[in-house]
This record gives sequence, structure tokens and C-alpha cells, in this order.
Amino acid sequence: MPRTFHPHDKKQNVPSFHELWQPVENVFISMPPLEARGNRPLQMNFEHQLKSLVFFHLEEHTSGRHLLQVLEEDDFARNVIAPPEGIQKSSFFEAINSRGLEQFLYVFQQLQANAAKILPKEHAELGNLVAIDGSLIDAVLSMHWADYRKDCRKAKVHIGFDMNQSIPSKIFLTDGKADERPFVSRILSSGQTGVMDRYYQCHKDFDLWQTEGKSFVCRIRENTKKTCIKANTVKPGGIVFYDAMVLLGTAGVNQTEKELRVIGYRIDNKVYWVATNRFDISAEEIATIYKLRWNIEIFFGWWKRHLKVYHLIARSEHGLLAQILGGLITYLLLAIYCYNHHKEKVSITRVRELRIKIQNEARNLDMDLPTPACHQADIHNLKEQQGRSFAIP
Repeated sequence: MPRTFHPHDKKQNVPSFHELWQPVENVFISMPPLEARGNRPLQMNFEHQLKSLVFFHLEEHTSGRHLLQVLEEDDFARNVIAPPEGIQKSSFFEAINSRGLEQFLYVFQQLQANAAKILPKEHAELGNLVAIDGSLIDAVLSMHWADYRKDCRKAKVHIGFDMNQSIPSKIFLTDGKADERPFVSRILSSGQTGVMDRYYQCHKDFDLWQTEGKSFVCRIRENTKKTCIKANTVKPGGIVFYDAMVLLGTAGVNQTEKELRVIGYRIDNKVYWVATNRFDISAEEIATIYKLRWNIEIFFGWWKRHLKVYHLIARSEHGLLAQILGGLITYLLLAIYCYNHHKEKVSITRVRELRIKIQNEARNLDMDLPTPACHQADIHNLKEQQGRSFAIP
């Protein structure tokens, strides 16, 4: 960011940043306050804490120390992002690792709900679709809670992704060894359809999700035993070659208690088998739903690459979840901003455009500002010194 921000007129100086940030201001009105635990006042309140993380992800800083240096030396960051009195390294990392998690979760949930009201819904005829997947985060050996292997530490983030509006909807954080399947019930709400890959195949869970009234579309292994109860008609010449009501698994071992619908289809010589309890749509629409699951993979890749979400600035479980929530909040803010201004989804082109716009606004402001009196005196003294240096005796 340019070092050209004038501190006396913040909102008018760089309006693009404040447009991006405005949805958070609206949420702050009803947010539970962050209070100091003792008599000592907080050096960094929650607004500055969240702004720092949004700034961190928006500007692609590479580390916490990089961010702190910018907060200290960059005029824009120092006057708009950082606390008025500045922030020390110890206070910053103490805040990230131990405070504000309730507020981060609240802001994320409220922003997600607000974004869902604003953004258009694609594929609405297929229902409310939520892709569910987990992603590993490389950790360091000192992060003892992030158990994975003896010589390796990893954490795992479990995310529900709204496939109709291309925004994250739910998040949970665990150690890297944690099973992903139990989070399906926690991520899915009534009326939603969870869309999952083969790792989530579990016949006991298929029964459980149906008992809970949860709909799902889950890819299954090709060699899974299927006991056909009723075969459905398949359109000749189409991609679907199998559509039937079945019981999955071996009787007396791992067979499902409740009937499922299984679809078999072929795309580009690759065969897919999908289990579902969606009986209200065609087999081709089931295949379309599973194809849309790829959107969560695209989201993970984009989020990691362009917002630098997995560049760790926190090592505690609390701090890492706060950092990830900060990254999700940044993405939601960008989704709202891109739709309001361009009627488009988030893209790196629009993010770069926003960064440049913020920089240009700050530079243009600096060109219009009068030179402070103290600086004018410095310039006058410098000219006098230069005149004396080149004077001929």
C-alpha cells in the first residue's frame, strides 16, 4: 500500500476500502462486545483486530511480521487499520491467539446470511446445494494440538460451501487426523442437499442422514455391493446407464437399513457411481449436482493462492481458527463488493482492480494535499544548505 494516507479525513480519503468494509460496520451494531479481561484496557479492539486480518488477506502479506511492519510504516495502514496508538508485536499476537473468537464467528455468520440475501442463486431448480469437504493445513511441530503423524503436524478445516451462491456457509477446525464424516450432520441444515466425494461413503451414515431428514448426493466406490429393489427407466443414448432403488453393502455386515437411489453414468469414458436420497429429480440432474461439487475444489485453490489464508500468523487452535475466519470474512466482503459493483463473482482480476483503486485514491489524495508548514520549513532549509554548498568563494 502507498504511504500517502491523510489521517484527518479517513472515510472520504480512500472510499473503495470503506465500501468493502461497510457490511462489517452494519454487523458491528448487534455484535457482542469484546471486553478486556482485567483492568488494563485493550491495545487492540476487535475492529482493529478484524481489519488487520482483512488487510492481511487483501494485500497478500507473507507473515505476521510483514503485516506488523506495514501497520507501523504505511500511512494508510497506520491510520485506518492499526489502533490509534499503534500495536506492539507481543500485543498483536496475544490478541490473535487468545481473543475475539466469539466475535469472529458472529461476524462470519451474519455476513454469510447477508450475502445470501444479496447474491443471485444459480441452479435453484436443483435445490439448496452445499458441497462439504475438508482441507489440510500444514502446521509446525510446536503446534502440538495439530496431531497428524509422529514427524508431521497438520490441522484440518471442514467447510460447507453454498454451491448456489459460491460462498462458504459453515466452518469447523480440527487436528489433521480427525474424521470428516461426522461434520456432515453439523454442516447441513434441513432442506439442504449435501454433496460429497467418495471419502464420505459410510453406509451407517447414509442411514443416519436419512433419519435426520438430511438430503445428500455422495459418490461411492465402483465395487460397492448393490442389492436392487427397483430399477428405474434409463433414457437410451444418454450418459446414465444405471438408475435403481437399492440397499448398499453386504447383508449382515454393512448393509444400509434404508433404501437409496444409486445412479451410474459415464462422462468422457470415466464411470461415476453416486448414491442419493433425492427421488424428486432426474438421474441426469443428479449427475449435474455431483459435477457442481468441483466448485468447492476451485474455491479452496483460489482462496489459498490469492488470499494467502494458509500463511500462518497464529499457532494456537484459537488463533488459527480466527485467522481462517478472517480469510472467510474477507472472501464474503469481496463477494458482496464484486456483485454490487460488477454483478460478477469474485475473481483475481476484480481483486487486483480493487487493490489498485485503493492505491490510486490514496496517491491522488496526496497530490491534492497542501505541504505541511513543518515540511515547508525543511524544504526551505535544504535549499539554503544547497545554495551555500555551491557558492563560489
